[in-house]
Amino acid sequence: MKRAQILAGSLLVAAFFGAARADAGFRSPESLIRNVYAFYGKGSPAFSNGLPRDDETARQFFDPSLRGAWTALHDAPYDFLVQSPSWRIGPISIATPRRQFDKTDVTVTFDNEGHTVTLNFIVVNGPDGWVIADVESQHDSLRMFLTQFKR
Repeated sequence: MKRAQILAGSLLVAAFFGAARADAGFRSPESLIRNVYAFYGKGSPAFSNGLPRDDETARQFFDPSLRGAWTALHDAPYDFLVQSPSWRIGPISIATPRRQFDKTDVTVTFDNEGHTVTLNFIVVNGPDGWVIADVESQHDSLRMFLTQFKR
């Protein structure tokens, strides 16, 4: 009887920690993109100033190779994720033209103050879920942009 209680308790703890780990990160590439652009809406100040540049946000949204560059960005002339220093974005269209095992391309299109913006997010499935490995615009990539404007 006591052995059964210990076993049941161990299973309960394992299930709890397993569920907590599954909740970390983003479960799908589309969810990752929706959460990025949730920071560009009209709402509370915490969710209207663009994607934050702190360590916690970098860990949640970016591949380890991009995290330091995201938090070190300084004096950039515009926000790369909306291709403008200001924004009033319209509905976001998300398409997934290519999936390759743990790497996926996600094309995002939206209107920002009358200008159509199309970006290609390269996302990878890491231990905590889907994160951004790079973002490509028509003329540049997020990696190159961050390198150019780091502190």
